[in-house]
Amino acid sequence: FQYVFNSECHFLNGTERVRFVEKHIYNRELFLHFDSDVGHYVGDNPVGERQAKIWNSQEGILEEKRAQVDRYCRHNYRLYSPFSVDR
Repeated sequence: FQYVFNSECHFLNGTERVRFVEKHIYNRELFLHFDSDVGHYVGDNPVGERQAKIWNSQEGILEEKRAQVDRYCRHNYRLYSPFSVDR
């Protein structure tokens, strides 16, 4: 089996509009994702829906993921910009 965890930052208009996306993939199938625009986990199949229900019931996890926009994406914008904005 293969489990992949991936997080991405999407920058629109510099740091004015930032989106954080976290994906969970099992055996090459996306089963769960978090989107900061939505604000909670979304299950993409029945297994992911059960996991999303568990994680969405824990407010601490959701607060941490919502804060990733500022703590992770905006904080590291100067590292990303030479590869994404300046090209």
